[in-house]
Amino acid sequence: MVKKIKFSKIAISSTSKDSRVKLIASQIYEILRNKECEVFHDDTLIRFKSSLKSKYRNQKYILNNSDLIIAIGGDGTILNCSRQYGSKGLPILGINLGKLGFLSDIAPKNITNDLLEVMEGNFVKDSRFFLSTKINNQKNYLALNEVVIHSGAIAQLIEFDLFINNDFVYRQKADGIIVNTPTGSTAYSLSGGGPIVHPALEAITILPMFPQSLSTSPLVVDSSSVIRIELISKKTKAMLSFDSHDNLSFKEGASIEIIKSDSPLTLIHPKDHDFYESCRTKLGWSTNIIKTEE
Repeated sequence: MVKKIKFSKIAISSTSKDSRVKLIASQIYEILRNKECEVFHDDTLIRFKSSLKSKYRNQKYILNNSDLIIAIGGDGTILNCSRQYGSKGLPILGINLGKLGFLSDIAPKNITNDLLEVMEGNFVKDSRFFLSTKINNQKNYLALNEVVIHSGAIAQLIEFDLFINNDFVYRQKADGIIVNTPTGSTAYSLSGGGPIVHPALEAITILPMFPQSLSTSPLVVDSSSVIRIELISKKTKAMLSFDSHDNLSFKEGASIEIIKSDSPLTLIHPKDHDFYESCRTKLGWSTNIIKTEE
């Protein structure tokens, strides 16, 4: 018999400005304390310190003493937690206060039942990967959804060369290029016409943004690929962003190398989590099907 994993030391975090955060954080605390768990919160909830019973702990303490972090908010909160905690090995459970919420899937109305189930060891572990990016072979930047290279200006093209595993792929003029994980395939890439990729696949998608070409399509490559993009536009700066954070500028001759990171992310979902159901619900699939009573 496989022993169920149970959590006992749990941290709460939220970057959301939603008015429900304080109430939900308090509700989570009561549920967890009734299960005899230790409960902490990080600096994102200090604004509620006078009304929260959980103890404040800094990031280092949480990483060393917690076995789960609960993120209250939308996917933005999950992205923040993934950088601070998930990339360092701490599993994340999401409470969804956003509109889409592909990463955080417990609805506020289901918190009590779903959280109790998770505390009993009834949950699904979901492993995702980050992208690791170096600029001119310096400093690593992590992205869970996507790395975006763009002109930083309205209606301005940049020119770049794309290499995969040192093989030249193409030279392209475009507004930019999106390199995304399967996790990011339901984020910015989806808005640009990229494919939806099941999160279990070990793949990376490469999607030019408004290319000056009639024959450019998204590329899907193995996650072990080394992707290199070199800016060749003269007198033109370009911008680089990671999950819409850390906007960096670079110039002609810069070399951007993107690979799968060695640091995985573990998401915790309720037992009934279903990726395709999330797509149906959040993307409006099957909206023409009308259920009728027999």
